[in-house]
Amino acid sequence: MKDMNENNNIEKNRWQKGKPRLAKFLSTMGAGVIGSVLTLTAVANTSLFQAGEVSAPSAQTKKTNSYTVQQTSANTNSLADMVEHSSKAIVGIVNFQNESNRLSPFAETVERGSGSGVIFKKEGDSAFIVTNNHVIEGAEKLEISLENGEKTTAELVGADALSDLAVLKIDAKYADAVLEFGDSDKLRAGDQVVAIGNPLGLDFSRTVTQGIVSAVNRSVNVKTSAGEWDLNVIQTDAAINPGNSGGALLNAEGTVIGINSLKIAENGVEGLGFAIPSNDAIPLIEEMIKHGQIDRPYMGVSLTDLEQIPRNLLQDLPEKVGGGTVVTALDSESAAAKAGVEVKDVIVEINGTEVKNTGDLRKFLYKELKAGDKVALKVYRGSEKKTIEITLASSKAIKN
Repeated sequence: MKDMNENNNIEKNRWQKGKPRLAKFLSTMGAGVIGSVLTLTAVANTSLFQAGEVSAPSAQTKKTNSYTVQQTSANTNSLADMVEHSSKAIVGIVNFQNESNRLSPFAETVERGSGSGVIFKKEGDSAFIVTNNHVIEGAEKLEISLENGEKTTAELVGADALSDLAVLKIDAKYADAVLEFGDSDKLRAGDQVVAIGNPLGLDFSRTVTQGIVSAVNRSVNVKTSAGEWDLNVIQTDAAINPGNSGGALLNAEGTVIGINSLKIAENGVEGLGFAIPSNDAIPLIEEMIKHGQIDRPYMGVSLTDLEQIPRNLLQDLPEKVGGGTVVTALDSESAAAKAGVEVKDVIVEINGTEVKNTGDLRKFLYKELKAGDKVALKVYRGSEKKTIEITLASSKAIKN
């Protein structure tokens, strides 16, 4: 797999197998601080999933949980009808970033890549778009291209690197349609799906590909700006190419059951695309709209897998210690620092659960714990094994 890093080239083939190389021990290793504030963006609060207006013939209002939407595909006669209605809610997103010019003292704003997005809600004067975090990461300006050819700029509502989701906001006058979220838990292998997005840039806007669900509940290890993460995904053979990221994976009824996110791009590999399930995305989208970020417990440490650290830098560590994660940097104001955690500590256990690598610690921290919980870390400091108790902080309290 190849890395999904769109700061420099948003739509390179995404994710790459293999371990990151270490330049030196005390580097940030690209993984960032656990509970990294770099993935959080604070914005205004709104409520989620209110009534959405859809420009589609025979549209039916449908109440789902706490939100009302318009069903975009009701009573349509063909796949082409469904696609025609759905495409109105698919947008192109261009990521512009500042670039220094050696011949000028002023930074120049240049296009760094493009992706796709889905308009899923209208509320008052605003319309909301869901896309991938890697599509918008690092942007100074986000330009939205609508189905009718109009363009506007978007405001970043919230973003989360680990889940690879982001929410944008535009003026509601640009949103002629919204798409409804479907129930991804009902998907089965063999169900027909359609992917709509902008492969290879906006010249191929709203390209439609068709396939089936190849598998559900796949776990794919991905590298993000906040560290490695095992992402739960839907596997499909519908073609998902560079530029499709952030677009919609639709079921036969025209509801969004996934946000297209990545593909495996290797020689001899075809038809391996992946989407974030709608049921995973909805609560995260809701939290980003309400709070501007995903609230996760925060320790305040940067970590690197033990196997990536030369043993001569940890000379006193017992040879029997074959796994763990090493503290490479520390926020001096964090709960970890105040509890006595130090750089070069090797974390081997959290609350009685073995930690073999950084991913183990991150998964336990984010899936089993919340801000305010107390945790017991077993660490090696040289040859001495110690227990350190930490009260976890909230990422909401951390400022960029």
